[in-house]
Amino acid sequence: MSQIHPTAIVHAGARLGENVSIGPYSIIGEHVEIGEGTSVGPHVVISGHTRIGRDNRIFQFSSLGEVPQDKKYAGEPTRLEIGDRNTIREFCTFNLGTAQDAGVTRIGDDNWVMAYVHIAHDCQVGNKTIFANNSQLAGHVHVDDWAILGGYTGVHQFCRIGAHCMTAVGTVVLQDVPPYVTAAGNSASPFGINSEGLKRRGFTPEALLALKRAYRTLYKAGLRLEEARSKLEEEVGAHPEVQLILDFLQTSTRGIIR
Repeated sequence: MSQIHPTAIVHAGARLGENVSIGPYSIIGEHVEIGEGTSVGPHVVISGHTRIGRDNRIFQFSSLGEVPQDKKYAGEPTRLEIGDRNTIREFCTFNLGTAQDAGVTRIGDDNWVMAYVHIAHDCQVGNKTIFANNSQLAGHVHVDDWAILGGYTGVHQFCRIGAHCMTAVGTVVLQDVPPYVTAAGNSASPFGINSEGLKRRGFTPEALLALKRAYRTLYKAGLRLEEARSKLEEEVGAHPEVQLILDFLQTSTRGIIR
């Protein structure tokens, strides 16, 4: 049975799973679906066509599923989808998608989202990411699995953050960040691979060495991008981890940080 505080306002059309808790003064809209075991703290507003999975923890004063901050939005029934086991801390704002993209803003599973994080319309966030305080995503940004955004990181619209990346505090991302790379600065520059994070995730010393060589090929060998890609293709057979970089370069639309 769900536990709804007497001061909360839950629309009769909202769908709540078993053992959902809704805190004081929170507001749950008509088209909201919340999965089993999710807890919603006090003074949270969840609106729009929003679907939230199971076992999430949503802290006070967050706003999820509100209309996009996009002048082109004309009231289309776009969506926000949040997966399972996410932690969403205080004052976070996640907006609906728009008709100009896939129509959905999506956050995956097991993400750790700290206070004051903004995820704008049509962003696609993977699994097991970490967003430190005040990280901000503009519209249409893609963040792949295991990425870590340092505090006050700002990401320009349509950029992509590759898997296992890490940004330093105050980083401004204006172009795509390839997988495994550590980025810092305004605007962001590459500073090697995220070695410590990869070690913690069980990457072998051989894999780390291969990724460091791939980084040098991409950034230190004085090669044009197409030349670097050809060189990386030669390395994939012995080191499949490099394939993630090649796949990323193949689909990058804004160019990569240099």
